[in-house]
Amino acid sequence: MSWFRAPQRRTVLLYLLAVVAYVAMLRFGPLNETTHPERVFATVLAGSFTLVMLFLSRRIAFSLLVAAWLFMLIWVSSLLKDTYLTTPLVAPDLIYFVNRDTLDVVLRYPLLVTAAVLGMLLVPLALFGIWRIDTPHLFARLRPWPRRGLALLGLLVSGSALALSLTPDGPFRDVYSKGMWLAMIDKSYLSDFFVSIYATQIVPVKVPDGTDRSVVWNEQVARTGDPARKPDIVAVLEESTFDPRMLAVCKLPQCRRKMFDPDKLTRAHGFLQVHTWGGGTWTSEFALMTGIAHTLFGSAGLYAPFNLAPRVEYSLPRMLKENGYRTVVIYPTSGSFINARNAYAFYGMDRQVDNSETKLGWDSPDSEVFKVFDRVYAEERAAHPDEPLFVLVLTLRQHGPHMTPLKDLPPPYNKPLFPKQLDDWLNLTLGNYLYRLEQSDLAMAALEKRLFAEPRPLVLLHFGDHQPSFDGAINNLQKIVPKGITDPTKVTYYVLKSNFTPREKFDYPVLDIIYLGGLLLDTADLRRNDYYEANTLLRERCRGRYFDCATPKLLDSYHAYIFDTLHALKD
Repeated sequence: MSWFRAPQRRTVLLYLLAVVAYVAMLRFGPLNETTHPERVFATVLAGSFTLVMLFLSRRIAFSLLVAAWLFMLIWVSSLLKDTYLTTPLVAPDLIYFVNRDTLDVVLRYPLLVTAAVLGMLLVPLALFGIWRIDTPHLFARLRPWPRRGLALLGLLVSGSALALSLTPDGPFRDVYSKGMWLAMIDKSYLSDFFVSIYATQIVPVKVPDGTDRSVVWNEQVARTGDPARKPDIVAVLEESTFDPRMLAVCKLPQCRRKMFDPDKLTRAHGFLQVHTWGGGTWTSEFALMTGIAHTLFGSAGLYAPFNLAPRVEYSLPRMLKENGYRTVVIYPTSGSFINARNAYAFYGMDRQVDNSETKLGWDSPDSEVFKVFDRVYAEERAAHPDEPLFVLVLTLRQHGPHMTPLKDLPPPYNKPLFPKQLDDWLNLTLGNYLYRLEQSDLAMAALEKRLFAEPRPLVLLHFGDHQPSFDGAINNLQKIVPKGITDPTKVTYYVLKSNFTPREKFDYPVLDIIYLGGLLLDTADLRRNDYYEANTLLRERCRGRYFDCATPKLLDSYHAYIFDTLHALKD
């Protein structure tokens, strides 16, 4: 008992705490990753970091506890972010999301405040106290020079292991190759964080040697449009929306909706190729606003509203403003979400209406969003009677999850629609999707009726930003898409209408989203600058395709022109 009361008791308890914390970290962190390679990767990272700390400090308990704290801090932060914001913590968040808006969000949730105080303030203070208590025991019985030599050797070996693990082309290249988008939607919290470290580095667009720079990309730039008729332009981004008839299994009446079918006002419609799947609405916004695919810039492109929007030289709102338009955007999220407020300012929007003004939210149906549009549109028409308007509207109701129990939905959605063809999960998610789609269809029909009842010239575009994921299950469904589409997961729809006959006819059964802005300009018969003239010419020469253009060399020439000659992105 005398030994138990002696100072050694404190040491034993400290080591016991360190071992328990470290084992808990391994159990809930590295060993809880999704795949075996990711589990090995995270374990090696944690182990090599622990050894680096050990050979630096020679304090065993302190090293175990520091490693346990750091990796659990990442894991818990990622879990909380995934819970509240539906995406795990990734390294670029530390650059792009550490701001006042994020602090405002955190302060609304007591659990997040508690976790932040414990994880980032109290635990580091406790670790400082442990540093003072835990004496350097490693190699303590050796003479100074042998001790320092062994510590240096151990540091070199463990540091090399840590560095190799953090190298994308190193022994864990397969883990790094998962891609940024997968890192944002799976549950390998530690791997996702470390893999994403390189996602902040914008990869410049490289034009291959020998690219033909003699191709003319401004053949018709002198065209000035019709100054007497500048129609209002309304664009509706339909969240997670696609024509369900694209699914081979979807033959029921509930799969056929009027919003996808052409009528006498339709000027163009069909499949829309987008550059994201299951999420990333802001990348489709970027493509619409700028005519540029975010995928050109590597993983960093996924953060376009933060790192690309400030560098944009040309944009659809700016082009419209040169044509005398007033530009407005209405979206049902906070202006702080994914840097929306700043990004739209960079794109050139005159007015932004977010949910701080409208109180719209994740569950707001399209009909509620369009009520806000009606109000804002009326305000703008009254305040600016002589200016044509461009209004971009974003919906949100189709955003996942699609998990409302079927019994809580009205008939015929209150029971499985495909009891023999699909499993329970797909019946649940697809049933939810089709139910919400019916609501969107009714809301769109009502919006069209109101808009086209007015005599003022009007162009209306609505399109899907990406497919829903159904937690990945949608990829188990066979899709019917036109020949030449290599990735059926990145196909939605677009419909373009006007209450006047455009000067040109458009026929693009498959259209890439980077062309939507130019197509709006052409339909409205507006003046285009060199940039949008080139965008239009590429659309015509590639027949609406982009990355799968039948003449790939045209893409190289086009990229050389817009990036090297026009400098579409500032340095």
